[in-house]
Amino acid sequence: MSASTVTLIAIETSSEPASCALLRGGTVTWRESSGVRTHSQAVLPMIQELLAEAGIALADCDAIAYGAGPGSFTGVRTACGIAQGLGFGAGKPLLPVVTLDAMALACHEKHGAADVLAVLDARMNEVYWAQYRIDGGVPVVTQAAALSAPQDVRPSGAPAVCGNGIAAYAEAFGTACAGADTAIVPHAVQVARLGAIALTAGQGVPAAEAQPLYLRNKVAYTKAERAEMNGAAA
Repeated sequence: MSASTVTLIAIETSSEPASCALLRGGTVTWRESSGVRTHSQAVLPMIQELLAEAGIALADCDAIAYGAGPGSFTGVRTACGIAQGLGFGAGKPLLPVVTLDAMALACHEKHGAADVLAVLDARMNEVYWAQYRIDGGVPVVTQAAALSAPQDVRPSGAPAVCGNGIAAYAEAFGTACAGADTAIVPHAVQVARLGAIALTAGQGVPAAEAQPLYLRNKVAYTKAERAEMNGAAA
């Protein structure tokens, strides 16, 4: 199996937009929904639309990819949980994709960047970030994913910068990240493409073993985060 022959569904709910994608024959189709409180309700209808449009069933897919995090605590749990449910039901392997990897790929596809710093808003005056070089169209980590205050982000060299973490803490970053593409957030399109690469490399995992990726272990939540979690549960 090669990446160009893979058929898979991808789910990404780690930030404000929720997105789903179907990769089939090297072509990606996708749907997107905004509003974090509706992520859990929006994902399955989007997947059903994509499959119906393609005239296939979930059973015809090779695997299910999902944005594993880091990102919104509720969001990464939502993506993992839905992927697990689909994987169990259809007997398909799961492909956890790091959200910052997906952002780096998006930056490369949009701008042709060969060296990328991805910065995602982590709330609570912190950001998730990692740095990559692009090798053969694939993001390769050069600085591992980390959680830090904005002023503690320390890129190497002069990478292209992307992510909503820059816009969220513009004052802290100042001119250091001038020209950053702040519109780039994790998306199912890139999760699908990276998932296909992972599948052909034999990196699929059973649904029971799939996990979210947390860089922050929190005891207390902000009022907004509690509302987000309660809305998702409802």
